[in-house]
Amino acid sequence: MRNYEKITALYERLSRDDELQGESNSIVNQKKILEEYAGKNNLSNIIHFTNDGISGTQFDRPGFMAMMNGVNQGNIIGCIIVKDMSRLGRDYLKVGQCMEILRQKGVRLIAINDNVDSFYREDDFTPFRNIMNEWYTRDTSRKIQSTFRSKGESGKHTASSPPYGYIKDEKDKDKWIVDEKAAEIVRRIFNLTMQGNGPYRIAKILESEKVDIPAYHQQKLGYGLHQSKVFEHPYRWCSSTIVSILKKQEYLGHTVNFKTRKHFKDKKSKYVSEENWLIFENTHEAIIDQETFDNVQRIRGNVKRYPDGWGEYHPLTWPYVLCRLWQ
Repeated sequence: MRNYEKITALYERLSRDDELQGESNSIVNQKKILEEYAGKNNLSNIIHFTNDGISGTQFDRPGFMAMMNGVNQGNIIGCIIVKDMSRLGRDYLKVGQCMEILRQKGVRLIAINDNVDSFYREDDFTPFRNIMNEWYTRDTSRKIQSTFRSKGESGKHTASSPPYGYIKDEKDKDKWIVDEKAAEIVRRIFNLTMQGNGPYRIAKILESEKVDIPAYHQQKLGYGLHQSKVFEHPYRWCSSTIVSILKKQEYLGHTVNFKTRKHFKDKKSKYVSEENWLIFENTHEAIIDQETFDNVQRIRGNVKRYPDGWGEYHPLTWPYVLCRLWQ
């Protein structure tokens, strides 16, 4: 493909952290800057590749991946223009790898505000600039974590959404109130466990009765992490969901903070050991009483677990369950 037929890729990216800097980094403003530069420098056949609301530490961004696919296919993209190097990414190692791919493929890279243009010169300062871009993200992450930590240590909920069985109070977003419809299912799950049913059997019971799974129920109420998801099986409960519900101390009326943590690069939540949790008791209305919760943990503690995660009740739990039912 001849050079004048190749695509000039205009890449824009905005993350939530960048929004703090105001309008100068907005997607609209970036597009305007890139288009004006391309026009003044006779770089034609432009196509925009955009990622809005995605951190520069993540390199699985749809727009970025589509652009790099064009690079890797060869002779499709001839030039990439960004407002500055931080738009490309904020992980200096991965940005360096990306730049090396562009060099090998003969793709010109222009970062307007950083005065980078690989067609004319090698910029010795670019690697250091990439390190500073990553440092900015690391520093911002520390500040956010500090605020998050302060909120959690004050006893306020740090979870973005309340667990199944609760909703946020419209008058006070930091307060959880009982969602009675879901709370009834939570109570039933605990009662079914007390009656000797395992998570798999409970899941099948709820599925047969067409009870909405938690994510689908929360979506219908307008909250949760799956607002845009299309549920093909809205009644298909999983054993793991049942197990998770049975473990939640939040149903005792307690606030449990810092159960997970994130690294600034991948933004993925990772579970931490229970000894690092911070628990504030009696912060909201309980759905499950302490005795029932403790008895269920005792029953679950005697479960035989198999490699695939399924299990059955240990025979020694049955006398206790029968005694409990006869009381």
